[in-house]
Amino acid sequence: MVETAIFLAEGFEEVEALTVVDLLRRAGFSCRMISIDDAETVTGSHGIEVRADERLSDIHFDMFDMLILPGGMPGTKHLAACRVLTDGLREFYRDGGYISAICAAPTVFGSLGLLEGKRACCYPGMEDGLKGAVVTQDEVTKDGNIITSRGLGTAIPFALKIIEALGDPDADVEMAKKIVYRQ
Repeated sequence: MVETAIFLAEGFEEVEALTVVDLLRRAGFSCRMISIDDAETVTGSHGIEVRADERLSDIHFDMFDMLILPGGMPGTKHLAACRVLTDGLREFYRDGGYISAICAAPTVFGSLGLLEGKRACCYPGMEDGLKGAVVTQDEVTKDGNIITSRGLGTAIPFALKIIEALGDPDADVEMAKKIVYRQ
């Protein structure tokens, strides 16, 4: 089974996180919601509380096929400030693992130097945070083992790109049909 982890910090963007979790689970992937603060519940940027599946202190990054960061403010700032997470992301990526982020969260990859020479996108106006990247305006950009996306309105295409990257051929097309989403 494909194993993914999505990291939740106080102030995360709920739609970006939960759309990804929902579609990955519908596709038959494991998508664990990980609290970076070790809290049992994490409150999103619009006051929605979400119960995490696990705590950051209870996982090992090498358990996963992909690590996912939702955007939102101040969630993205909390993700960037979490040393255990950023060290884990850097090592996971260095070892060839897939990483993905949406909205403001691709700036975390930029701050870690992971986007050097890579194509990437993010929330409009935050492009300066994509240090070293070739910035695109695409809804979703995949370059090697990095997937980035622009924001809440691109959450479905973002999740479908993750499914495409980790699933069987055409798994994303089949999921799009199941949820009545036009590609």
